[in-house]
Amino acid sequence: MVRSQSKKAAPPYVSYKTFRNFIERLETEMPARIDRSYWGDIFSGSVGTQLVSALRFLDLIGDSDQPTERLRQLARTRGENRRLLLKSIAQESFSFVMQSGIDLKSATYAQLQESFQGNFQLTDDVCRKCLKFFISMANDSGIELSPFIIKKVRPAYTSKSNTRKIATEKIEPIPSSDGAGAGEWEKMLLEKFPTFDPSWSDEVKISWFNAFDELLKRGNHTS
Repeated sequence: MVRSQSKKAAPPYVSYKTFRNFIERLETEMPARIDRSYWGDIFSGSVGTQLVSALRFLDLIGDSDQPTERLRQLARTRGENRRLLLKSIAQESFSFVMQSGIDLKSATYAQLQESFQGNFQLTDDVCRKCLKFFISMANDSGIELSPFIIKKVRPAYTSKSNTRKIATEKIEPIPSSDGAGAGEWEKMLLEKFPTFDPSWSDEVKISWFNAFDELLKRGNHTS
């Protein structure tokens, strides 16, 4: 279903993690309205208004802040069913991206940014937050994005568990070793990092390289 974006002030720019946590909260309780008297005890005023704006953009609440049937479905579904529903919501709500002519599987970050700025009056900072929300939602719902987009921002959620594991793996400082040579230092690095696998997807490879760069920096600081 194609819908006009003219009545929508801006795409979601609240933290995607906040959005996901709120949906999970609704699994056990669904108020008759998502109004300030409900969310005021959960979020600050600015975060709450951003969340409500996001819910309205995604057609999860109506003009009077009442939950739509789609929000009720999203709150009570789990696993693959929730992923598919999220994908449908993203494709409809961000139809201006889906129908912009760009191929999300090969598009650059700048092309995606132009799509947002071409449809909405956004400051650079708000646009950056909008893009981060969209990228996180796309990854969470299984919409494939190019590595040129992914490498610009680490999504809050991703449908690829291996990517999340590598990207969020805790990297501990390399202990100093008196008299350790370059070869010994490199060996210590490799022992602390998963072996690179050429068969990984581009997203996993990018996460591996980013984490490896961070490991190198930490190693240099301790040398």
